[in-house]
Amino acid sequence: MEPIRFTPIPSQPITPKGKQLNPTSSKRFADELQGVLAKSDQLKISKHANDRLMQRNIDITDAQWQRVEEKVNEAKLKGINDSLVLLNDAALIVSVKKQTVITAMGMADINNQIFTDIDGTIILKD
Repeated sequence: MEPIRFTPIPSQPITPKGKQLNPTSSKRFADELQGVLAKSDQLKISKHANDRLMQRNIDITDAQWQRVEEKVNEAKLKGINDSLVLLNDAALIVSVKKQTVITAMGMADINNQIFTDIDGTIILKD
């Protein structure tokens, strides 16, 4: 009995009619992916937290938000899921896992409070 011989036939990738493969498309995909990953590190503010910030006249500067984002990302690397973030004039509860501020309080509001369901604290006082 003669052995079976397999000879592959070289072929071009199948593309939709009228479209050609663009070798730069992989670069564009990489750029898009990088953009999505960069956005995933941005801290979101829940509607509830936004309402509390407005109601309690809590003003957090862009520089403070940037520091909070950096520390939340650092906390995520350490395995923290939910954190209390203490600033000079505010306290934030942040879901590190979801990159979302859950609620916000002024420093006057945190006296005699008990914070539950957190597994880390970030202190950013100047």
